Amino acid sequence: MRFANKSVMILGGNAGIGLAAARLFTEEGARVALTGRNEQTLADAADETGALAVQADMGDLAAQAHALDRIGAELGPIDALFVNAGVGGFAPVPDVDEAFWDGIHDVNLKGAFFAIRHALPLMRDGGAIVVTGSIGSVAAVPGNVAYAAAKAGLRAVVRIVAKELLPRRIRCNMVSPGPTDTEIFKRGASEEDIAGMREMMAGVVPIGRMGTSEEVARAAVFLASEDASFINGVDLFVDGGSIELG
Repeated sequence: MRFANKSVMILGGNAGIGLAAARLFTEEGARVALTGRNEQTLADAADETGALAVQADMGDLAAQAHALDRIGAELGPIDALFVNAGVGGFAPVPDVDEAFWDGIHDVNLKGAFFAIRHALPLMRDGGAIVVTGSIGSVAAVPGNVAYAAAKAGLRAVVRIVAKELLPRRIRCNMVSPGPTDTEIFKRGASEEDIAGMREMMAGVVPIGRMGTSEEVARAAVFLASEDASFINGVDLFVDGGSIELG
């Protein structure tokens, strides 16, 4: 019960890694609040976990700020913030136009940064921030330029936030999944395409399979807990050895 009597805010907690983290935080005694874009999956997540659910799009800064303020008002000071919401997209460099670039960066970098910035007055000193990154920030994958650039920028944000928040004893770390079986790579894809992507992704992981949402979530919950009290500013790869062994 590492989070008994503590409040946890998960941005992007209605599916995948965020929902898996919501389950784990709840099991460990936390009062949990979730945000997400999809009204139905958000309601389903709230019903399952008992969390406070507030609909908000990470790319809409005004809506996001309203959601954070509401959560802070209802839960009180926040002990742990998990910034998990994100969008994906692959395109080779000649096909990346401004709209494609902005669609990814507005959520994955700009939205994530301003979520952290807006949440800081709501957080308790001595708390923790965990941000979902990606091994794509350090791996040169063709077609991944916009997403990789956003996550690499977010990695820099995490390191600077971790340094700036030392006086408040708020730790800030990143958890970077490798190929993980979540909804982000399934959106808009056919069953045949999904099966092909699973096979392809599993083939590049030294462990021989894709990761699960819960495996990544367990790492995020660890970084948010007092078990990680001497860990600050790190980027923890949860990737089956893809970076170190690939």
